[in-house]
Amino acid sequence: MTAQVYYTDQRESLQGSMATKLAALWRAMDGDRAVPKGKLVAIKLHFGELGNAAYVHPTYVRAIVDLVRAAGGRPFLTDSSTIYKGSRSDAVNHLETAIRNGFVMSVVNAPVIIADGLRGGSTVTVPVPGTHCKEVEIGGEAAAADALIVITHFKGHEVTGFGGSIKNIGMGLAAKHGKLTMHSTLCPQVSAEDCVRCGVCAANCAHHAITVGKQKAENSVEKCVGCGQCIVVCPTGAIGLAWNGNPHDLQEKMAEYAMGTLYGKQKHALFFNFLQKISPDCDCYGFNDTPIVPDLGVMASRDCVAIDQACYDMVNKTEGNPLSRQPTPAGADKFKALFPHIDPTVQLAHGERIGLGTRRYELTQVGGR
Repeated sequence: MTAQVYYTDQRESLQGSMATKLAALWRAMDGDRAVPKGKLVAIKLHFGELGNAAYVHPTYVRAIVDLVRAAGGRPFLTDSSTIYKGSRSDAVNHLETAIRNGFVMSVVNAPVIIADGLRGGSTVTVPVPGTHCKEVEIGGEAAAADALIVITHFKGHEVTGFGGSIKNIGMGLAAKHGKLTMHSTLCPQVSAEDCVRCGVCAANCAHHAITVGKQKAENSVEKCVGCGQCIVVCPTGAIGLAWNGNPHDLQEKMAEYAMGTLYGKQKHALFFNFLQKISPDCDCYGFNDTPIVPDLGVMASRDCVAIDQACYDMVNKTEGNPLSRQPTPAGADKFKALFPHIDPTVQLAHGERIGLGTRRYELTQVGGR
């Protein structure tokens, strides 16, 4: 089977702005058919860490929101909170970050609802036909939606090689426990240097896995379930993730979580990958380095594996930016040049293997300038 992927380049003119090009992509996919009329439509995106400016611009998000509304859907923007200390580690910080980065109702024409609730406790468990996971835990508010529109900034990533639609939903909509499961096989670790023995972590541990010792808080391996709550509530940042996950296994688990986020929504899911400001690192950093290639445009598809494969291929075929961190010629793998120890295609191959999508695609250009 071959999936259809649609592409519009970055060129704009009086005859064709990016908003009109996004509308052309929508029509090519028959986007209206994916939107159940009168129903809730989750629009998954990354609001950007404070200090980062590579995330998809709010005005482009507004164009897609308006298409959802015109099709009769009731859209809301969503993402789940992070397991690391940053500006999106709980719903309050996450909402404040979204607002500061321009994702307000007056601009994007949709409310923002954090997918996993105030502290990451709003979750739903769904079955998946995975080799690592037989069920996955995802953000409950996204799971409750009737349709899913995925807006992704395609970029490099230091753990998965690149971040596309698979990562956006697989990691981005996973509950905290799921994020921990993908990254680590160990419970969170406590730094004696930073721990002040305040007891906040122990008071907030639902599984009574933490006790306060003479020198620092202690986490019981036997009792810890890896929910990540202690990481979020620690006031000094003394508790962190034990980053011992295997990059190969992480990518495969991520694809399995991506399948979980699409549970019950396979016919009501659309994917947009923005090939703009293609930074070498994830948007979870508070900065964005020089793009690795010029802006290329936007791709759209109903298949998250096919669209990521098409973006991966197009970036690698493009002449690298000579001013970027790791300049590479046309035809060279940009992501393997950035991260030689990672094979970025693992997520694509495993996604195809478990039925998430296909790597075979037909690329059709629409919305010419």
